[in-house]
Amino acid sequence: MKAFASDNYSGIHPEILHAMTEANHEHVGSYGNDIYTQKAVEKFKEHFGKEIEVFFVYNGTGANVLGLSAMTKSFNSIIAPELAHINVDESTAPEKFLGCKIIGVPTTHGKLTPALVEERIIRVHDQHHPQAKVISISQTSEYATVYTIEEIKALSVLAKKHNMYLHMDGSRIANAAVSLNKGLREFTRDAGVDVLSFGGTKNGMMVGEAVVFFNTSLAADFSYQRKQGMQLHSKMRFISAQFNALLSNDLWKRNASHANNMAKLLEQKLRELPAVTITQPVEANGVFAILPKQNIEKVQEAIFFYVWNEKTNECRFMCSYNTTEEDINTLVDAIRKYSA
Repeated sequence: MKAFASDNYSGIHPEILHAMTEANHEHVGSYGNDIYTQKAVEKFKEHFGKEIEVFFVYNGTGANVLGLSAMTKSFNSIIAPELAHINVDESTAPEKFLGCKIIGVPTTHGKLTPALVEERIIRVHDQHHPQAKVISISQTSEYATVYTIEEIKALSVLAKKHNMYLHMDGSRIANAAVSLNKGLREFTRDAGVDVLSFGGTKNGMMVGEAVVFFNTSLAADFSYQRKQGMQLHSKMRFISAQFNALLSNDLWKRNASHANNMAKLLEQKLRELPAVTITQPVEANGVFAILPKQNIEKVQEAIFFYVWNEKTNECRFMCSYNTTEEDINTLVDAIRKYSA
């Protein structure tokens, strides 16, 4: 039985698994010195333009922490939504490896605004206070909401005004692109993002993320930082081959489109249940809803999901590239049954 706990629960997409198998037929160079990695970098340049730098890593925490390490010094602070992955779901990895202070900002629907950020840019040049250096946003947000191009541009303008950088955690970047009906470049590089963590595992890959530098001056020492951060894969072709498949034939878009569509279908069906309250706009592949507390565990036994906020009984339901209408019906039927 499938689950709605996370899009990480899904397996490997068959086209990606085939690409990994194809990369397994011969001896090639290690640590990225191979044709698969060269092709994957070219794929990224097809989507984002030529003047970028791309580095492949194992996971999202590695991508975020190392990307941020290229923009900060240990006396800096990073301004992010209070629910940002770097603030609540990556343990203390950012603090341990960056030495920076993360300033978590309460938000509406998980999104930062220039006004919220500017309130936290204080005591500039005061040696007793951490110096704000990065604005970090998640696209999609932790509430599966989506920043518009205009919203991202406004944050970029603010960052430049204060000699700061704009970082994007793009673990679900494909879902955001589909929601915006745009390519991958328009709301990243063209909107003023400096460094992007490009997610693959939530969209059908087995393992692998990418750190993409649009501000290429920040990438000067990144190959050393990646090695020091234990994120340099010896058999890198097996990460690169996955990205080759994901970024070819619109697979990234097909996978994300299906996941987003399933979330909209789930929203529609949940709104028909009087015991359920949708709490966030459904803009990508996640649905957040309050369920009756006494029924949650029974529903979880039928099909698993996470309780997002235990105080309010707000639950998170994530759809993936292989979520089916049958899966959604199973969930909705269980909620209906135990809410009767």
